[in-house]
This record gives sequence, C-alpha cells and structure tokens, in this order.
Amino acid sequence: MTYDNACKYLAEQYPEEFIRWLLGIEPREIKVLKTELTLEPIRADSVTFLQTENQILHLEFQTLSKSNPPLPLRMLDYSVRLKRQYRCGVVQVVIFLQETTTEAAFTDEYRDDTTIHRYRVMRLWEQDSATFLNNPALLPLASLTRSDSPQTLLTQVAERVATIPDIQVRNNIAGCIEILAGLRFEKDLIQQFLREDIMKESVIYQDIVQKEAFKVINRLLNRRFQNLDSSLVERVRKLSAEKLEDLGEALFDFSEVADLVTWLDNQEQG
Repeated sequence: MTYDNACKYLAEQYPEEFIRWLLGIEPREIKVLKTELTLEPIRADSVTFLQTENQILHLEFQTLSKSNPPLPLRMLDYSVRLKRQYRCGVVQVVIFLQETTTEAAFTDEYRDDTTIHRYRVMRLWEQDSATFLNNPALLPLASLTRSDSPQTLLTQVAERVATIPDIQVRNNIAGCIEILAGLRFEKDLIQQFLREDIMKESVIYQDIVQKEAFKVINRLLNRRFQNLDSSLVERVRKLSAEKLEDLGEALFDFSEVADLVTWLDNQEQG
C-alpha cells in the first residue's frame, strides 16, 4: 500500500497539477473530498476524489492486478455513489503504476446485460516521460514511464529533483520518488541517485514509518488487552513514530488498561 499512499499524497497535495494533466483544464477551485462515501462506507488508500466547479475527478492508483470486487464493478459503484451524493458529473481515471499484461490493465468498462459503464485507464509505462519530468508534482511518477533506457530516466529524475528550490518540497518529492521507483528498480540502484537522508526527511516517508509502527503496537495491545476501547486505539494511532517506539518498551510494564491510560495522559500533558 505504500505505493498507493505516495500517489494519493501527491494527488491531494498538488490537485491543480493532476486536474491539468488528466482533464486538460485550468481549475479555478478544487476541493479534495473525503474517500468515505455515505450509504455504506467505502475506504481505500489508493482512491482520491477531486471536485472542481461542476465535476469530480476520481483517481484510482493500481499496483495489483486483482481486486475484490473486480475493478470494473468497483468503478461503477463509485460513480453511482458519487453522483448520488454530489449531484455532478464524474470523470474516472485508473492509473496502473507497474507494467503488467493482466486483462484489468486493458479493460476500461463494466458491462452486463443491462449496463455499460466506461472509465479511463492509463498505463504509466506507455506514457511519454517528458510530461512528468517537467512537472515537480508528477516527477515521482516519471521513473515508471516509457523509456528505452530506464536507468538514464532515473538519472534524469534525480537531476530534476535536485533543482527544486524549496528544501521541504524537494525532500517530500524525493521520498515519493524513492517509493515509486521501487516498482521498477532495485533499492541499491535508487539509493545511488537519491540520498537516503533526504528520503527520511520527507513527509510521506515519516507517515509510512508511523503507520507501520502503529500496526505493530496495535497488534501487541490486542494481545495484551482484549477488546481495547476504540477511543484508546485512536489516541495510540495519533502518536508519532518515536512515541510509538517508547510505548512498545513501556508496554512490558503494563498490567492493566489503566496503565496504558496513565501513560497516554502523561504523553499528552508533556
């Protein structure tokens, strides 16, 4: 899911650039919508909804060829739910990140006896790299685009990210590049071009580290305390990666849930 999360971060951080790229329009006003729809909650880290003046751009990033329910049916479901909730047109684009010959990557419609629903499919490995190299917001996707020499393309990506003047923006873009380039290149090769210390300063890298740390701590808490209250789980979820590491050590001294509550209270007061 880290690849999907990186793409979702980019789309929500730079919605104007994604609207220009995929819709070919100059957006005046963009709103990033929640990924949970009413009627029956649907949530996916790979999904982004961007609402412009009179339509919604639904982006879905794919690394896996299989899904449940099948991708075409899911696109129909999303489209209907979005139209019912927001009462406007919906443009759907599925972006396949990793080269594959699976049928899903070459299917752009749902069809049964009574319904035909179409959506756009973009296969990054077929796209011209120039579009991505010339736009910092799309730069992390560039290493997955068409090239006769992928290693040369990775060199170009590294050169472009080094020219981004804002340090924090450069770090965040570089962090996304490292994650997405991992779909095509070996980690050692990526680190030859992109410094590891810069990656660790990126928001997306830190977010991934925090989420992975929470998963580990949450499993430990579930083993120690059965049916932990959801409000406590949410307080733990909000801890930084460092605090989660501290909690992992402190957990060995806890004998009851009250000990966890006390520890959380102390962290929030400190």
